[in-house]
Amino acid sequence: MDSRIPGFHKLGMDERRRKVAEFSSLTDEDMKNIMAQIPMDIADRMIENVIYLMDVPVGIATNFLINGKDYLIPMAIEEPSVVAAASNAARIAREGGGFFAYAGEPIMIGQVQVVKLKDPYASKVKLLENKNELIRIANEQDPVLVSIGGGCRDIEARVIDTSLGAMLIVHLLVDVRDAMGANAVNTMAEAVAPYIEEITGGKVYLRILSNLATYRIAYARAVFPRRIIGDDAVEGILYAYEFAMNDPYRAATHNKGIMNGIDAVLIATANDWRAVEAGAHAYAAINGYKSLTKWEVNREGDLEGMIELPIAVGTVGGASSTHPKAKVAKKILNVKDAREFSGVLAAVGLAQNFAAIRALAQEGIQKGHMRLHARNIAIMAGAEGDLVDRVAEEMVKEGKVRLDRAKEILKNIKNS
Repeated sequence: MDSRIPGFHKLGMDERRRKVAEFSSLTDEDMKNIMAQIPMDIADRMIENVIYLMDVPVGIATNFLINGKDYLIPMAIEEPSVVAAASNAARIAREGGGFFAYAGEPIMIGQVQVVKLKDPYASKVKLLENKNELIRIANEQDPVLVSIGGGCRDIEARVIDTSLGAMLIVHLLVDVRDAMGANAVNTMAEAVAPYIEEITGGKVYLRILSNLATYRIAYARAVFPRRIIGDDAVEGILYAYEFAMNDPYRAATHNKGIMNGIDAVLIATANDWRAVEAGAHAYAAINGYKSLTKWEVNREGDLEGMIELPIAVGTVGGASSTHPKAKVAKKILNVKDAREFSGVLAAVGLAQNFAAIRALAQEGIQKGHMRLHARNIAIMAGAEGDLVDRVAEEMVKEGKVRLDRAKEILKNIKNS
C-alpha cells in the first residue's frame, strides 16, 4: 500500500487504526496489544522501584517513501506538531523522489582503558601484535553472534595524554548484526581486559562500549522541489543552515529538532534513544559543534538536504523484543534489519529538520506549533470532547493561546 494517506489526520481514531492495520497487516492480537496497558508485573521487571506507568501518545507519520518503499512511521512523543511536520515534509519529499538512505555495517566500539604504563607507545605495538588472540578471546564470549556472521572484527589502539598521564585506549570493533549490541560488546571488553593487562603491564579500569558509533553511520538525502516550496523557502533554509553550521548556540536547537523525530521513533520501538542522542551530539561536536544536516541547491535548482549521523539501533533483543507495543511498532515499520531501520531513522531526522527550519525561516515556529498546542491548553482549561477544538480554534483566531483566555472562552461557550 501507499503511505500517502490524504486526510489521515482528519479521520477518527478508529478509522486511523483500521488504515494502519490494513497497511501493516496487523492482527487482532496486535490491535489488542496497542490498546492494552503493560502488565505491572512486566513493568516491575523492566526497571527498579516501579509504582506506575507513564503514557506517551503514539502517532503515525504518513507519506514516507524511502529507497522506493513506503513506510508508516510510529512516533511516541508528547510534543505537538512533530508528527504533523514529519508527515508534511515527507509529502513534499515524495515529489522529489522520496528519501534515499544508506547505513553502514553494524560495527560497535568497545573501549578498554589501560593506565599506569611506563611505555605506552611500545605497549600499543605489543597489543596490536597480539590482536588475533584478543579477537579469539572476545569471540568466545558470544558464539551465537559469531554463528550468524557477527563478532569481533578488529582491534585498534591509540594513546591519549591526560593530566594523570598517558593512557592506552583499546577499541574492539564488534559486528553486532541486528542488535543494538551493548551487552555483547561490554561482555567482550571485560573478557579481554585481563589479557590486555598481561600484555601491556598496565592497569585496566573502564571496559565499556562507546555511544559514539563512528563505524555505524546512517545517511539520508532528499530533494524538496523549488516549484513546491518557493524561492523564499529555499533561500531562508540555506541561511538557517549556515547559521547552524557557524554558531553552536543555534546548532544545539537545530539538532534538537532533528532528534525530535528520531527519538520519537526510538521510543515507540523501545530502543535506547539516549544512546543514539548521545552519539549524535558527540558526532556533531567532533570538529566543533555543528549541524548534522547539510543543505544546498542542486543542478536543477531544487533544494537538496543530506543528513549524516551515527545510529546504533536493534531490531532484536532488549525491550524492543519484549515490550508488546514496541513489537507492534516494529511491525508497522516493517524493517527487515537494523541497517534498514537506521536508514529510516535518518530519513525521519532529515524530514524533521526540513520542516523546522522551513517554518523558522518563513512564518516562525510558533504559528503552526501553537495551533496544535492550543488543544493542550484547552484541555488544561477543562474543555472536553468537541469543546476542545472549539476553544482551541477561538484562541488561534485571536492569537491568544493562553490558559486564562481558554478558561474565558470555555465559560462563554457554556453560558451561551
